[in-house]
Amino acid sequence: MNMQHFEDSIYNLIVETSTNLPGDVRRAVAKGRALEDRATRSGLALTTIAQNIGMAEQQVSPICQDTGMPTFIIHTPVGINQIEMKKDIHNAIVRATKNGKLRPNSVDSLTGENSGDNLGAGTPVIHFEQWEEDKIDVRLILKGGGCENKNIQYSLPAELEGLGKAGRDLDGIRKCILHAVYQAQGQGCSAGFIGVGIGGDRTTGYELAKKQLFRKVEDVNPIEDLSKLEDYIMENANKLGIGTMGFGGEVSLLGCKIGVMNRLPASFFVSVAYNCWAFRRQGVLVDPLTGNIEDWLYESGTGISVDDGRDQASEPEVASAGENNNAATGSREVRLTTPISEEDIRSLRVGDVVILSGEMHTGRDALHKYLMDHDAPVDLDGAVIYHCGPVMMKDEEGWHVKAAGPTTSIREEPYQGDIIKKFGIRAVIGKGGMGPKTLKALQEHGGVYLNAIGGAAQYYAECIKKVNAVDFMEFGIPEAMWHLDVDGFAAIVTMDAHGNSLHADVEKDSAAKLTQFKEPVFK
Repeated sequence: MNMQHFEDSIYNLIVETSTNLPGDVRRAVAKGRALEDRATRSGLALTTIAQNIGMAEQQVSPICQDTGMPTFIIHTPVGINQIEMKKDIHNAIVRATKNGKLRPNSVDSLTGENSGDNLGAGTPVIHFEQWEEDKIDVRLILKGGGCENKNIQYSLPAELEGLGKAGRDLDGIRKCILHAVYQAQGQGCSAGFIGVGIGGDRTTGYELAKKQLFRKVEDVNPIEDLSKLEDYIMENANKLGIGTMGFGGEVSLLGCKIGVMNRLPASFFVSVAYNCWAFRRQGVLVDPLTGNIEDWLYESGTGISVDDGRDQASEPEVASAGENNNAATGSREVRLTTPISEEDIRSLRVGDVVILSGEMHTGRDALHKYLMDHDAPVDLDGAVIYHCGPVMMKDEEGWHVKAAGPTTSIREEPYQGDIIKKFGIRAVIGKGGMGPKTLKALQEHGGVYLNAIGGAAQYYAECIKKVNAVDFMEFGIPEAMWHLDVDGFAAIVTMDAHGNSLHADVEKDSAAKLTQFKEPVFK
């Protein structure tokens, strides 16, 4: 069997998965938007998310700059050459990376070197299974690192914060799932989706959990107890008040799918795979003779609006110029240009929307580690650091930003406070918030943390007008220090120079709400 078109089919699958959110996911986002007041912080975030979904489809560019670890689950008829299929998949991955549909994400765990083409030991992930059908079934999920880091596994029985003892029964499983949503807060780009695996061993439990993410959002679990549990979680997880991006609000979860397998007598694992709102998974049926796509396995998102049907005229203006009061949120919209003064920073309060112009600098894990012991290549006094690993393309005119949403900031907590004070940085942009060490530095030095909307990679890329320069390309494209000229870059103050943290407040409030679910529900 030649399958001469299989590589092209896989390439098309990758592009569709990265750039066009499926129909069932769009309907879930629209349903979530209908529950949220558009004038709140979470409502504004969902509006930005909706805009980003449309922009990514229209521009055929990544929905989120973190295109994750490409993971394929493939069912083949007996006799298909899986070795040749793997070669075609690798070729398609390289093409998609070169063309800016995937960010180079394969990093050597020992040296830190980025392969640059998404190939390397263990990447991409490909699971082959044989079946007795006459077609090839290929499914792909692009699950970013931010939500992957919020995966969690429980070993029952366990004592869970706010929920007490979780035993080896359906009610113990219920408590684990609620705790999993609580512990993610906004760091997994909520509102999100979760897949849950009950049983197995530590490895197969996580695999089962991730496989649940391939189910369609609107399906019904064939196991009655699990169907009831899924409905219960969808009804009650949103009562935790975490909200979109962890800003507080009505919508923390958009989907829950649960699977079960047998286990060892001594082990009882509950594994939870958390996925952000940018729920990128798609699949195709392929002709084993030609390699052509015969059918798409998930409804295309094209033509399916993520709007909830409310009057667009009531849409709040997030990025208006100047300094305005927003009565609905009790916050202001403040326009600042870099470099920023301490006086301007200390005038900001949690909830303010800041619209930035001027130069900002990206910085992630490798840069933060480097700056602890070295000088910066540019003057950072009054500067803005953006926790971002963009998708970049280069042509004869230079570098261009293809996608540029925020990465999860908490990873930089060991470094951030020291770096703020060492270099005079006035603002840090990221998602999910940071901890007490950074909050203290913001208060002492005069700085703010600005929460951008996770996954909104096209929305923010449009605000970047020029790539001024780049340093540390040896770190790889995502970890390099990009110097970007921006205009109209909007983000929300969630940690200010007065010791206030929206993230700490929401976590405290949701922890209190979690305790209402302590008593047994499933006997």
